[in-house]
Amino acid sequence: MAASSAPKLTAALREEKGKGAARRARRAGNVPAVIYGHGETPRHLSVSARDFATILRASGTNAVIDLDIEGKSQLALTKQLDIHPIRGYIEHADFLIVRRGEKVTVDVVIVVEGDAQGGTVVTQDANTLQVEADALSIPEQFAVSVEGATAGTSIHASDIELPKGVTLVSAPETLIVAVHEAKAAAEPEAETADATAADAAGEAGE
Repeated sequence: MAASSAPKLTAALREEKGKGAARRARRAGNVPAVIYGHGETPRHLSVSARDFATILRASGTNAVIDLDIEGKSQLALTKQLDIHPIRGYIEHADFLIVRRGEKVTVDVVIVVEGDAQGGTVVTQDANTLQVEADALSIPEQFAVSVEGATAGTSIHASDIELPKGVTLVSAPETLIVAVHEAKAAAEPEAETADATAADAAGEAGE
C-alpha cells in the first residue's frame, strides 16, 4: 500500500481522559483512541466510529491509516482494537506511528480454503500468522488450501508462501492446519440390536 493510497480518517485530540470521557465519546458516535510510537508522547484521540469501521472492513484489522490530526497528516498502523464482547462495537483503538519503509511486526489472519478428501476432518490450530512486513505493504490475509488433502496432511507456518519482503516471525514448526480421518459414528441399527439382545438375556435370567 502506498502512502498516498492509505485511507484517510479525521481524528480530534481528546483533552478528557478516563472511563467517563470514553463513554461520552462513544455515545457521540466516536471511538476513543491513543496514538504512540517513535518516542513521541502518546496522544489521546477521537475518531468517527462509522468511518473507522468502514476502513477496517475494506482494509482489514492491520489497516494503515492517514490520520488527519487537527490538520496534520500522520500515518498510523491500527495496532490494537478492543471490541465489546456482546454488542460488537469498537470500544477503544491503539494506533502506532509508522514511517515509509519501516518494518512492523503484525498478526495476519489465516483463511482455510477448499475441501479435503471425503472421510476426513480438517482442524485449524492457528488463526493468525505473525510476520514482519513493510508498514505500507502488510498482507490482508494468508490463504491455506486443503483442496483434495488426505488424512495425515499437516500444514505448518513454514509451509505458507509469503510475499516478497515479508518474513516469518512465528515459529516455523507452528501447526496451522491438520487433516484427520473422520471417526465412524456408531450404527444405530447395531446399537438397537445390542440393546434388544441385552434385554432378552435379562428376561431369560429372570
